[in-house]
Amino acid sequence: MATEVEEQLDTAPAEKLMAATISRDAGFLLAKLHAAGSVLNNRALAEFALKERSYSVLALANSELEPTQREMAEFLSLDPSQIVAIIDELEKRGLVLRAPGKQDRRAKIVSATAEGSALFRQAEAAAREAETAALTGLSVAEIGELKGLLRKALWGTSAGSGKASTSCP
Repeated sequence: MATEVEEQLDTAPAEKLMAATISRDAGFLLAKLHAAGSVLNNRALAEFALKERSYSVLALANSELEPTQREMAEFLSLDPSQIVAIIDELEKRGLVLRAPGKQDRRAKIVSATAEGSALFRQAEAAAREAETAALTGLSVAEIGELKGLLRKALWGTSAGSGKASTSCP
């Protein structure tokens, strides 16, 4: 008969550590899911020479919501200088354009070019596959519920049912 110590040695480290109280901490769980998802996303987006951040900017530029650089920075929780660098790179590749804002000409609206839209559609399909892989343990209904709860936690009750994504289950 195996002793308790021997049984613990047979348990995979991740399974053993799941008993720790931190494994019930929302911040830890969100960070761990994000880290795993980022690896999958960046791997899927590599064939398009994109990373999560550049993909996110390209997605917003394709949204037809006419986001400004400042709005993108705030929405993506990035420093404005980071957004500028990402947009510079996407603009150099011919994927996005900057135009003066309609109400404030100092603000720069970012929109996708035709080439940027085409690349985004391909990259979006790869990103959805990566998302499915990251959330493989959840049903389609659970994924929809998770996304709704995350939107609600981030932006309040009205965000849970809004049109946040055309591809969310």
